[in-house]
Amino acid sequence: MALWRGSAYAGFLALGRSPGNGKDHTILHSRNDLEEAFVHFMGKGAAAERFFSDKEAFHDIAQIASELPGAQHYVGGNAALIGQKFATNSDLKVLLCGPVGPKLHELLDDNVFVPPESLQEVDEFHLILEYQAGEEWGRLKAPHANRFIFSHDLSNGAMNMLEVFVASLEEFQPDLVVLSGLHMMEGQSKELQRKRLLEVVTSISDIPTGIPVHLELASMTNKEFMRSIVHQQVFPAVTSLGLNEQELLFLSQAASGPHSSLSSWNGVPDVGMVSDILFWILKEHGRSKSRASDLTRIHFHTLVYHILATVDGHWANQLAAVAAGARVAGTQACATEAIDTNRVSLRAPHEFMTSHSEVGSRIVINPNEPVAEWHREGISFHFTPVLVCKDPIRTVGLGDAISSEGLFYSEVALTPRK
Repeated sequence: MALWRGSAYAGFLALGRSPGNGKDHTILHSRNDLEEAFVHFMGKGAAAERFFSDKEAFHDIAQIASELPGAQHYVGGNAALIGQKFATNSDLKVLLCGPVGPKLHELLDDNVFVPPESLQEVDEFHLILEYQAGEEWGRLKAPHANRFIFSHDLSNGAMNMLEVFVASLEEFQPDLVVLSGLHMMEGQSKELQRKRLLEVVTSISDIPTGIPVHLELASMTNKEFMRSIVHQQVFPAVTSLGLNEQELLFLSQAASGPHSSLSSWNGVPDVGMVSDILFWILKEHGRSKSRASDLTRIHFHTLVYHILATVDGHWANQLAAVAAGARVAGTQACATEAIDTNRVSLRAPHEFMTSHSEVGSRIVINPNEPVAEWHREGISFHFTPVLVCKDPIRTVGLGDAISSEGLFYSEVALTPRK
């Protein structure tokens, strides 16, 4: 994966682009679409990821990017980033199935095993435009540090390694399975999306019982496809979800959930509204006495706070899990081993309502015990502020690091999959 470090302005200058009006595009077909979509999201300081349909134009941009001063190659893709994070623990072994080219293979940790069937001759590149809080491009000024990702990744988009992955599990004997990349399917035809989504569900059902399955979501634009993920048994087939504020609101909009009339978050996502949507997902699609679903856990993360929502009786150690996710957000963004208090700030709300759909309680954060806990109809919520890096070195992969760290500290008590 090629990473454009430093000012995103330099990248667009190299492409011969100047800032214009922002406009979201579900799929990028040209450099103009790329510029408009980037302006749209940089103006909000929001993360986003888009598919670039023109192969030749994408490779031209990739070539220009690779020649920029400071351009670097990093491990990319949600699955690879989560696997790489797990592999930093020397006691863990990771099986990574996906299209792995020579450069990616070279960058992977020694604890990450790639089956021979996953190796390919050419790397798939995802290009990332990173920007700092306050960075300016023309009249545009970013309110937060963040990144914009785009790619022409057909191998991951077609989920080519899905069957290889499931076939490898019997020999590997994992304690946890992490799935990602469903968002990459948005670049495929509707027919292929429908076919592969059904095959994903079938493959998940082939995973040995007793192994928790975590699904990491990412930026999406197709509401019909998101509805299919929610309703065509994908959610009930997995044990755990990881997602951010944009993905959470889009999910609610696509599936007519709470606060779905909200077009976008206004600044920091309201804790009560987030809590309502998390509650709705677990109540409507999670495990219950009347529903054969495996879904019992959601790890939500946004810039200034995280919430871990779990169905009672299925998870333990939630306090440590959500706190570990918040800690790694601060250390990885600042590229430090431990939290450096001089380089972080506390921006989370000091008090909030736990719900807006019903009469919620008001919680005031205690600095001595910063993880707050509340309960609602058999679902537990654990909230923690995040110490936000003031001058982040790298924003790419933060969500993946947060999810993997939270999973590492989570304790699960599973009943066999039906």
